[in-house]
Amino acid sequence: MASDREFTRRMLQTVGTITGVAILLALFWAAREALMLVYVSALIAMGLSPLVRLIERPRRQGSKRRVPRWLAILSIYAVIVAAVVFLGLLVIPPLVAQGASLWNKMPAEFNRLQTFLVSHKLMVHKVTLEEAVQNAPSGSGGNAVGTVLVAISSLIGGIFGLITILILTFYLLLEAGSMFEYLVRFVPLGRRGDVGTAARQGVAKVSAWLRAQFILAGVMGTFAAIGLGLMGVPYFYVIALIAAVGETIPIVGPVIGGITAVAVAITVSPKLALMVGVYFLVLHQLEANVLVPKIMERSVGVSPVAVMVALLVGGSLMGLVGAILAIPTAALLSVIIEEIAADRESRIQRVK
Repeated sequence: MASDREFTRRMLQTVGTITGVAILLALFWAAREALMLVYVSALIAMGLSPLVRLIERPRRQGSKRRVPRWLAILSIYAVIVAAVVFLGLLVIPPLVAQGASLWNKMPAEFNRLQTFLVSHKLMVHKVTLEEAVQNAPSGSGGNAVGTVLVAISSLIGGIFGLITILILTFYLLLEAGSMFEYLVRFVPLGRRGDVGTAARQGVAKVSAWLRAQFILAGVMGTFAAIGLGLMGVPYFYVIALIAAVGETIPIVGPVIGGITAVAVAITVSPKLALMVGVYFLVLHQLEANVLVPKIMERSVGVSPVAVMVALLVGGSLMGLVGAILAIPTAALLSVIIEEIAADRESRIQRVK
């Protein structure tokens, strides 16, 4: 009789646990977009945390005066905003001028392309640009309007998401100490030291990942500027900046930089565009297969195999966002796995 009651109690416990976990997972899935904003904010806060501590510490040894933490965070934000504004002022005017020049040259380039196709018997006769637009597939206008509306909606959502991340990162940096002290109270007293060590290691790895991103951006921007400058591509410094910023976006970013470079080079000559395309293809292969794995291994401590696997898995699960967050997530998981393995080894040694 007692065994039947015990079996029923355990069965109800198991069913309740499974049901609770399923409900929790369903809630997490429903709130996945909000949780992603929180996770991104936490990663940025972890990456900026060492810099904030460096700014707020006393400048003189023995001095008790410290820079307020909120002022240290705002100073970093001010530098970031100033850098973005400077890059915008440097990049946008040449891009507008180049776009206007390309628009003016489009009819001539269109006719030259048709002459090439007709001479090689790939086209029967030439058509005007107006005829090409009129002969476009029906329904493209409605699709174009829908595409524009979706793009505007995505842009507005992205702006609000960015503002949310900036505000949430500020408060996470501001309240990091008190939040950690509150959460560590739920950890057994004997394990709090290990949790504190693991937390510091995680912050150090994420901060190293952020520094590595800047290093990669600088390397790619420098090589792009040197190569394009030697080939005589117009506005090569603008393209180099786009390539440097694009380096922070895995997979897609380097492609955007290459397409931009080819688009600008083709306004000069098809031969130059081909040379630029080959150059960026080689640069992208070196970046993807050599620079990223090696720099991430040295800076973050994640092996090249783990970097490649993380990028593939993150990209396949969550697309571009997953690829961007793959390496810092892998670094945090490595800290957790190492801590679990160390705890298990210490238990085995105590048993022996």
